Amino acid sequence: MTPVDQALEAPPANRTLLVTRQLCKAFGETRAVDHVDFVVREGEVLALVGSNGAGKTSLVNLISGLLQPDSGMITFRGREITRLGVYERIKAGIARSFQLVNLFDQLTAFENVRLSILSRQGKTRRLLHLVDRDRDVRQETLEMLDRFGLADKAHILAGALAQGERKLLDVGVAYALRPTFLLLDEPTSGVSTREKGTIMDTISEVVKSGGITAVIIEHDMDVVFTYAARIVMMHQGRILADGTPEEIRRNEEVANTLLGGGFI
Repeated sequence: MTPVDQALEAPPANRTLLVTRQLCKAFGETRAVDHVDFVVREGEVLALVGSNGAGKTSLVNLISGLLQPDSGMITFRGREITRLGVYERIKAGIARSFQLVNLFDQLTAFENVRLSILSRQGKTRRLLHLVDRDRDVRQETLEMLDRFGLADKAHILAGALAQGERKLLDVGVAYALRPTFLLLDEPTSGVSTREKGTIMDTISEVVKSGGITAVIIEHDMDVVFTYAARIVMMHQGRILADGTPEEIRRNEEVANTLLGGGFI
């Protein structure tokens, strides 16, 4: 029985949220995603790891709709979403942050989050008429900034924030879409070791308290082993290993193929 089949037969407490079946994406001769069967269950925090070029970001781009697959299928909550666009997937409950922070640098932190909330509500076309008088949106924006530890940065331009603060704001903008499934691409890249803990503590608390399922692409294995209950490792477009942190630590193929026999 494949991991996908096992997931589909799992008890209600471990209900399957997202499944890919034989998902493929090539760029020329490079098979970025090569017949990948990938399963995410409701409520879990999963780390997606692997060396540069392993296919992690391509897989996340396929799930979020930024790329269309060459073949294969994606289902979310039992509904096929393989050919849906980004906006349709956001409406279905899928949101993501980016390795290279995707913010409007000439807008304040407050304005970035507020724009995300208005977008979720379908109000962006009337933005100029709403921003100054919509008290509910203002209140939700302030609460969102507070959840991410950015309340005192509300009126600072996003481009003037420190890198760690920008990372948190980027996740906050995605979270403001109220997803049930959150894809986080390298949330701790480019920040200090001390900042990594702060960022991941904040993300972990927000995700768990909000009942959100999360997939985190991450290179820092200390972060992975600390915050992820399950780890999926990719190599050359395929899934090499899938298990708990301890199972991954003991996996000789992982150590020999990806981690240089002692990286973890």
